[in-house]
Amino acid sequence: MKMNKTLPKAVKLAWENKKAEAIFTTVSEDSIANSIYVTCTSLYDGNKIIVANNFFDKTMTNILAGSKGSILFITKDDKPKAYQIKGSIEYITKGNAFDNMKEWNPKHLPGHGAAVITIEEIYSGAEKIQ
Repeated sequence: MKMNKTLPKAVKLAWENKKAEAIFTTVSEDSIANSIYVTCTSLYDGNKIIVANNFFDKTMTNILAGSKGSILFITKDDKPKAYQIKGSIEYITKGNAFDNMKEWNPKHLPGHGAAVITIEEIYSGAEKIQ
């Protein structure tokens, strides 16, 4: 079920207060999970997460095969809180979301394309938020 509304305020605030690193997970056609550290991410349009493709390999193969994905991030609070955002992935190399990624992706990194995750589910620990 695709979410057509913006993130809940508490999750948006958590995203704005997240540690730089997040974990991006996709799954192969053989159901093998692939998780990578990502630092070049951004909230986009209120209900999407963009992950810059600077060095995707297995991740790219999985996305092109139709994998859904998840982003796991942790807040910088004194008592850090973990959030997982799950959704479908669209890979783009042009358009508004791609142009947005090129604006914030560090210039020394290639930014070949952007994985755009449309948020479908949100969890904090075992609690389903949306």
